[in-house]
Amino acid sequence: MSTRTLANAQNTNAQNTNAQNTAAQNTASWNTEAGGRRTLRKVLWGAQIFIAVFLFAGSALPKFAGQADAVKTFTEIGWGQWFRYVTGTVEAAGAIGLVIPRLAGLAATGLIGLMAGAALTQLLVLEPAWALMPVALAFVFAAVARDRRAETRAVLRSLKGVRKR
Repeated sequence: MSTRTLANAQNTNAQNTNAQNTAAQNTASWNTEAGGRRTLRKVLWGAQIFIAVFLFAGSALPKFAGQADAVKTFTEIGWGQWFRYVTGTVEAAGAIGLVIPRLAGLAATGLIGLMAGAALTQLLVLEPAWALMPVALAFVFAAVARDRRAETRAVLRSLKGVRKR
């Protein structure tokens, strides 16, 4: 075998090895990203379920039942008891939406607005130190909304199609 042929063969083998290594690295990178995404999804689902139970059982139901501290809080806010029912309804709807995969992103987006209002109410009317709780929840809802943006787009597209009929 000539020196030139041997050099070409070695070069071709080196290129094939580099291509295989690059393909393996890309696959490993993709698997790592996909695995990380799956882990994030699982963590978010756990948070969504936990927060949904809290919102429904610990926040919305006491408002509907007229629990004494809920009545007192909404009296302090000064908007009347009708606002307690509205807030409880939004919380219950958000809690239900959080555990429905197709609606989780929209529910999280709506709950961000509710948490912004709750934080402002805490700061301006009630106890400013408690404003951190709704702010922390808003960050969790933002993570859920971001992660579920594909489902949210699909829901909005389907609604857009219904409107055109």
